[in-house]
Amino acid sequence: QVQLVESGGGSVQAGGSLRLSCGVSGYTYSRYCMGWFRQAPGKEHEGVAAIDSDGSTTYTDSVKGRFTISKDNAKNTLYLQMNSLKPEDTGMYYCAASPFATISDYYYGMDYWGKGTLVTISS
Repeated sequence: QVQLVESGGGSVQAGGSLRLSCGVSGYTYSRYCMGWFRQAPGKEHEGVAAIDSDGSTTYTDSVKGRFTISKDNAKNTLYLQMNSLKPEDTGMYYCAASPFATISDYYYGMDYWGKGTLVTISS
C-alpha cells in the first residue's frame, strides 16, 4: 500500500523559506511522477511542481525561480524547497505520485496522495 506523508509546513513571514518533505513508502513501481499541489482558501487545487524518474522537472509559472522540487531516492523522500515566500503561497500543500502521469500532465490526475501540510505566509 502506497503511503505519502508530508511534513515541514508552518508559518513564516513573507520573504522567508520553508522546505516541505514527503516520505514515500510502499511504492514499488519502476517509474514515477511525483508532484506538489496546493489549495488556498477559496481557490482551486493547483499543481505547483513535479519531477519524474528521469529527473525532469516542471513548475507552475508563479513559483518559477523561487521553488525547487527534488527527490532523494535513497531516502524515498520528495522535497519542495520554497524561497522568497509570498502571502499568495499560503495554502495546504499536498504530495502526490503516479506511475502513469508525466510532468506534462501531472495536474490532471495522480494516483496516490498525502494528507497535506499547511503553509501560512504572513505579510
